[in-house]
Amino acid sequence: MIFEQYELSCLSQFSYLIGDETTGRAVVVDPQRDVSQYLADAATHGLTIEAVIETHFHADFLSGHLELADATGATISFGPGAEAEFPIDNLSDGQQIDLGEVRLEIRHTPGHTPESISIVVWAHPGDEAPWAVLTGDALFIGDVGRPDLLTSIGWTAEDLARKLFRSLHDQLLTLPDDTIVFPSHGAGSACGKNLSTANRSTIGEQRRTNPALSPMTEDAFVEAVTSGQPVAPPYFVFAATTNRRDRDLLDEDAATPRLSVEEALRLVEDGAVMIDGRDPETFAVGHLVGAVNVGLDGRFAEYAGDVVRPDQPVIVITEPGREDEARIRLARIGFDHVVGAVADVDAVLASHLGLVGVADRLSPDEAARALADESGRVQLVDVRNPGETVGGALPGAVNVPLASLLDRIDDLDPTIPTVVYCAGGYRSSVAASLLRSRGFTDVADILGGYDAVAASAAV
Repeated sequence: MIFEQYELSCLSQFSYLIGDETTGRAVVVDPQRDVSQYLADAATHGLTIEAVIETHFHADFLSGHLELADATGATISFGPGAEAEFPIDNLSDGQQIDLGEVRLEIRHTPGHTPESISIVVWAHPGDEAPWAVLTGDALFIGDVGRPDLLTSIGWTAEDLARKLFRSLHDQLLTLPDDTIVFPSHGAGSACGKNLSTANRSTIGEQRRTNPALSPMTEDAFVEAVTSGQPVAPPYFVFAATTNRRDRDLLDEDAATPRLSVEEALRLVEDGAVMIDGRDPETFAVGHLVGAVNVGLDGRFAEYAGDVVRPDQPVIVITEPGREDEARIRLARIGFDHVVGAVADVDAVLASHLGLVGVADRLSPDEAARALADESGRVQLVDVRNPGETVGGALPGAVNVPLASLLDRIDDLDPTIPTVVYCAGGYRSSVAASLLRSRGFTDVADILGGYDAVAASAAV
């Protein structure tokens, strides 16, 4: 058996290639949109990709099923009841897919979404027990999938939570304890609360250690999985909807047009947004006024999806040579409107000093003095998710999670000094730069975020 797990760390997403060495037949499960790695590995192993299997309609990324089908002629399969604008095969509960010696068994595991499936993998003919199960977003390492993403029209979070309870206990926990668990997401994903950094586990280990699988009533489970979830990024509904559509294909090899600063500013006047992908420290020293800082070395696509509308034209600003990377990473969440990149940003900043802005970033001690000196006149904004604030927050802070900031920006006063913080300083740079781009005149964020403040006890 050929089995490859792929990790897309910036979106905490796992995908899989499963192939049979005796027949050369293979499937890909939950592919990311840029599919060249699956094609390359299939060629290396002498495999033909015959099917793309989606465990569900994903909300956190744009899947590559259409790209793979176009490149290979593979069929596209979803679970029971799934409907799409393109041809699909609806897999049924208990259905078996024989690749040769390798056999896949489909288990309908609704709960995260109504059509969700898990895929049980049998590695050899005659095996008494399966080797592994790909659980999609039903079961994670350390958690289970959230049922409240509002992408399943006609279903309430409680409806889906009850289905998830039964899927876990009637479908997944009936597997042998040594069955390896391969999920679709890991730590950092907004599809669950407490996901582990591990990329695999076993049914037995999850039975013993996963809080969501501890003995409890169905009602208690519903309460546990519907409360305390992180705010879903606003692009989730867009991505889930787009994954059902017959959309344009991604061209991985397309070059990102290079723009002069004059061309970029004209596009901004017409509604484009500049996303500066340099790190927050470099951005703070000097950037084009109006640019929003979303560092490429962090969760770039997800947080860009927090502060940019899906149909909004985007201009990217990066270190030289990373422009195409930024375009591809935005395309992974379906943001296909990158109109160009500002060429040689350092030279642009040096030659257009009147267009250069700086970002005020406060140390914990500086933040303490600023908050004390202003005697309550500072607007203190905590952009962490609600679950992160349980361990503490700065006195007087209003909690506006980054994923909610675009929709709640009018709740804040642009005329008074504003201090923004997150856990470590990445999201706060995103939020502070967004506020500046929207007319807030006095904005700073806290270096190192709440973690640094708590360590120093400065505030």
